[in-house]
Amino acid sequence: MESTENETDCCPPTKDTGTCCKVVAIVSVDAKGQMVLPKELREAAGIAPGDKLAITALERDGKVIALCLTPANQLAEMVKTLLEPLMRGPESSKGKE
Repeated sequence: MESTENETDCCPPTKDTGTCCKVVAIVSVDAKGQMVLPKELREAAGIAPGDKLAITALERDGKVIALCLTPANQLAEMVKTLLEPLMRGPESSKGKE
């Protein structure tokens, strides 16, 4: 997705991952609570009609201050990656004594 005048960096890219956050679109919410993600954003994110998106809320002082949309199929893999080490338990201590 090409940069536009409306894009605003809200943090510098991190050195280790190259990730950053930025405002890429401003959308309106209709009376039914629906919003349209701009085509350019959907294409850049690989979002297709019928895709499921998980919504994660960031709260501060009891108020939602940010919403993050994650494709549901990616969310499952992220959770698996986070939980696998916990499910395996502590590493074997063989050879450490």
